[in-house]
Amino acid sequence: MASNGIKDRVAIVGMGCTAFGEHWDKGPDDLLIDAAYEAYASAGVDPDDVDAYWLGTMGQMSGLTLSVPLKLPYKPVTHVENFCATGSEALRQACYAVASGAYDVAMAIGVEKLKDSGYSGLVIAEPPNDGTLGNMSAPASFSLLAPAYFKKYGLDPDKGKDVLTRIAWKNHKNGAKNPKAQFRKEVPLDVIKCSPKVAEPLGIMDCSGVSDGSAAAIVVRAEDAKRYTDHPIYIKALSFVAGPGEGPMSQDYDFTTFREVVASAKDAYRQAGVTDPRREISMAEVHDCFTPTELVLYEDLGFSERGTAWQDVLNGFFDLEGELPVNPDGGLKSFGHPIGASGLRMMYEMWLQLRGEAGPRQIKSPRLGLTHNLGGMPGKCVSFVSIVGLQ
Repeated sequence: MASNGIKDRVAIVGMGCTAFGEHWDKGPDDLLIDAAYEAYASAGVDPDDVDAYWLGTMGQMSGLTLSVPLKLPYKPVTHVENFCATGSEALRQACYAVASGAYDVAMAIGVEKLKDSGYSGLVIAEPPNDGTLGNMSAPASFSLLAPAYFKKYGLDPDKGKDVLTRIAWKNHKNGAKNPKAQFRKEVPLDVIKCSPKVAEPLGIMDCSGVSDGSAAAIVVRAEDAKRYTDHPIYIKALSFVAGPGEGPMSQDYDFTTFREVVASAKDAYRQAGVTDPRREISMAEVHDCFTPTELVLYEDLGFSERGTAWQDVLNGFFDLEGELPVNPDGGLKSFGHPIGASGLRMMYEMWLQLRGEAGPRQIKSPRLGLTHNLGGMPGKCVSFVSIVGLQ
């Protein structure tokens, strides 16, 4: 990879995040205002103090989506999209802008109001193509990961379903401790396992929530961070890759990995100086759009050896009290998935955990946190990995 990284050159000094869910009484403007002003207050700044903004949201045409509700006084607002990794793209752009010296203070903010649309997930028109693209739904596409993994590593399908069920159970258990999560109650294993089928072997409880929400981060140069807060968190690595999309057409792609994730993780670890992620990463937020996605990601991110992640799941390795907690805030499964906000929501959990402010889900003495966000489908996606920590 050609990226040089910006390790410890940029810090997050303030964050805000709305509750995710179905907001009957709020539109996108309200959600943006709530997240932005929580971030302003967190950093102890006024809107005038922020030099530039990066807005992540789908299907919009300009930065006016943000500048109008915030009444911004002629500031640059850049609108970005990158499938479900849109919020992470906004953060990456803001961090690079500050690291370059172009701006002193920048905000990355994401929002989505999906529950009013009548649709689930990312609904966009397909660009012109050669007619060979498939038309599988997201649940159907990601469901292919499960039987492929089970067959490759010799899992009986019923045993494999137990593994997927425990992933959902873990995330709901964590989300029950999170006052901002969309789903805030634990769900018994048998209820999850027997939930109505969506795309075999996935049931409803294997799928992430569709929600409204917004999240925001304020970033500055590392040397300026203590002017804003006594407890900033520092960017150790940012890696974003887009794959060639060969998976659906390649005879050697077996649906047990995301090659884009492997590449972005390798790059992020190199930037941050991480050589043993299973032991060096204290906690992670990963893109659990569906339970088999999280299972495969454990191995792609180097948390488990190939073919062993299912055992780590059943042994509680990734539980809140485990050796490497994954999705301590409930993940997409429990916190919800408003597309443009999800990547920043993941970082919001790192912000709380590293500052010791996560309440009943607080991890003991975290050192490094990882967020992973992807967009697309197995074999054809973009992938973002960040690593953050204390200095």
